[in-house]
Amino acid sequence: MYTIKAFAKINLYLKITGFLDGYHTLESRFLRLDDLYDTISFMPCECKSFTIEGMDNVELKNNTIYKSFVALNNFSGNLDILNFFYHHKVVVNKQIPTLAGLGGGSSDAASFLMLANKVCGLNIDTPTLATIGSRVGADVAFFVYNYKVANVSGFGEIIEPFEEDDIEVELFTPDFGCDTALVYKAFKDNFLKNVSQKSFEHWKKIKFKDILEEVSSDRSLLNDLYKAATLVYPKLKTQKNEEWFFSGSGSTFFKLNKR
Repeated sequence: MYTIKAFAKINLYLKITGFLDGYHTLESRFLRLDDLYDTISFMPCECKSFTIEGMDNVELKNNTIYKSFVALNNFSGNLDILNFFYHHKVVVNKQIPTLAGLGGGSSDAASFLMLANKVCGLNIDTPTLATIGSRVGADVAFFVYNYKVANVSGFGEIIEPFEEDDIEVELFTPDFGCDTALVYKAFKDNFLKNVSQKSFEHWKKIKFKDILEEVSSDRSLLNDLYKAATLVYPKLKTQKNEEWFFSGSGSTFFKLNKR
């Protein structure tokens, strides 16, 4: 059996910078959460086709792990991949909530790519593997690089490690999720025309504590998707007070643990 951890992440901040080729572009800072993760395992199995267990609620062709499998095959053309997964199944132990803004699906996809690259002896370098992952989902490249903290921009494919202060967070995920596509559509329909990068273009150079000082009068400025999400899911407004911050496009909030 081969196993890898697929870590969650939060967006310390998330700003939309534009809209191009049908997708939003962004500037964000991701923080990997080392104490929250799914586990991806390859276990012996005589399989007639690519098999995933532990995610029965997701149709195979919509599963990010399956999409990674297809993308890896399309890139490498290596028959060793197909042969390996005729003799192994993918088993997922899900701990990261879905539709929560914690990157669970993207992390699962990245972890599959990294583990398959290793056990199948493909020897694909990290930047190339990240590029393959970017074809699967916007956040996959971040997880492939496996940085603790990074500035993420473009469509999510530009990853720059950042030296951040040690940050400990507490999470709160309501008993409902947020559909990413609906949240982004609400942003496009209601807020995209007001996008301006001048107020935050320097954020990628400063630490999170300094960014917090700049937005002390309105913490919602940290995440452009918060107001869009509340249009689609009004009950988000009643979930947490001003000590909590909205992460990503899902329903999770986080707050800083004081040392």
